[in-house]
This record gives sequence, C-alpha cells and structure tokens, in this order.
Amino acid sequence: MKGVAELVIAGVMSAGIVCPSSAATLNSMDDVGAAIQSCWTPPADAGNSTVTLSFSFKRDGTLIGPPRPTAAKVAGDEKARKSFIDAAVAAVKNCTPLNFSPDLAQGIGGNVFTLQLVSPKK
Repeated sequence: MKGVAELVIAGVMSAGIVCPSSAATLNSMDDVGAAIQSCWTPPADAGNSTVTLSFSFKRDGTLIGPPRPTAAKVAGDEKARKSFIDAAVAAVKNCTPLNFSPDLAQGIGGNVFTLQLVSPKK
C-alpha cells in the first residue's frame, strides 16, 4: 500500500452494525472504509446529506489528530449541519484505533485519506 495518498469511500453500508471493526484485522483500504462505515449512524433528521472528512492514521491504527470536514452538503439549518458533521467526526473517532495487518500498516502511516459519509445509509 505504499504511496497511497487518498481514499474516497461512499457511505452506503447497511445500518445496524455497531463498531465491531476495531477488533478485526484490516487488510486493505476497502476494509478500513467498511470498518469506519459500520460505526456511522447519521442523525435521524439528516435528510439527504453528505460530509467528507479528511484524516490520517499512525501505523498502530490510531488517528493523527481529529478528522476535519472538507466538504458538507447538509439538509437543514446551521444546527442540523453542526449535528451531522459532529456525528461523522464522532463515528471516525469512536471507531479507532483500527487493527491494521502488518502489510497495510507499512503503507498507511501519515497519509491523508478522505471519507464521505452519506445519509440516509443505504
């Protein structure tokens, strides 16, 4: 995975799974995206909203700093926007640390990734 600079994942996982991801060994960036998506629960009143977060991992699966919103299209007022973005950031924080396989850990440290979280989940 050396040289990986970005990851874009659409938020289309099914609901009902609550953060089992941190225990499983993740072997690919698809696994990482699925793990984080499993922790995502959009606010009930989010409508058709999206937020893109940018973040980096250490090789041990912890975050380097907090996820940062880089783009958001949120239905509703400023309060709804803040609630949606806060829920997305919390999903990433609460889902980490992740358990990377040795091969994945070698190439992941310090790279910047993006993740798009979508409501409603499909």
